[in-house]
Amino acid sequence: MRILITGGAGFIGSHVADAFLAEGHEVGVVDDLSTGSRENLDGRARFWQTDIRDEALDGIVAEFRPEIISHHAAQMSVSVSTRDPRGDADINILGSLNLLEAAVRHGARRVLFASTGGAMYGEQEDLPTAESVFPEPVSPYGVAKLAVERYLHAFRVMHGLEAVALRYANVYGPRQNPHGEAGVVAIFCRALLEGRSLMINGDGGQTRDYVYVGDVVRASLLAARLTLDQGFPILNIGTGLETSVNELARRLGELSGTRPPIAHAPARSGEQRRSALDSARAMRVLGWQPVTDVGAGLAQTLAWFREAGRPR
Repeated sequence: MRILITGGAGFIGSHVADAFLAEGHEVGVVDDLSTGSRENLDGRARFWQTDIRDEALDGIVAEFRPEIISHHAAQMSVSVSTRDPRGDADINILGSLNLLEAAVRHGARRVLFASTGGAMYGEQEDLPTAESVFPEPVSPYGVAKLAVERYLHAFRVMHGLEAVALRYANVYGPRQNPHGEAGVVAIFCRALLEGRSLMINGDGGQTRDYVYVGDVVRASLLAARLTLDQGFPILNIGTGLETSVNELARRLGELSGTRPPIAHAPARSGEQRRSALDSARAMRVLGWQPVTDVGAGLAQTLAWFREAGRPR
């Protein structure tokens, strides 16, 4: 199959691209390299450096004629979305609409959408949270992801465009960007290896469902192969387990053989207190379940950062 991956030079998208290439598919990548890196790209993939909001995207889709589009390109920071909700919507909603319209015009069959589970449901008392829970996102980022899910439903009804939404938990692993406002696992790994203190926003008791990138990639492969007679599957992709930021810092410190100093900053606006995803539906629909526990995943991630930081 021909598969176009937006955000395919980024953390998750590049792993997805590698996996599709390994299966023998023809892969194209669209990425503006604002957070992605050319170093993540496999030379076998065709590459276009383009923003998904750009008019040039239509010509790329027309030329490549993908059967499947795996859509990962996004403004991915919750805190950035709270400071600039219009900018977040411009990329995550209008950019996605630009892509969906091109997909319909040029005959794409299916869109695999990298949605969010971690920011979709808001504050919930009953955890882990299933897809049947009414979404109540508390950040513009979560609102935008929900809006794109609804657009996918509308495009399926209007145009017959197949879609699968994968609501990711907090994904971590090799290649995650440790700079700026990236995922906490990457930030902690880099800080540990540089001998700096670990900065925790708030009291560190906030929990997240940390799912390893290799498990997320398997979900994408299964979603591409899924037979869709009707309907629009929306599937949580997570472990169902809560890990606090304090626990994350403790585990990484043990893995690094150090006792890093801890510093605290104010809690971030728009971030919920607890999150964990019930992925039973993904097991029923895709045959998917996570296989990498957080201890093994953190060890693999820290080892990658250690190797990546060594002089060449």
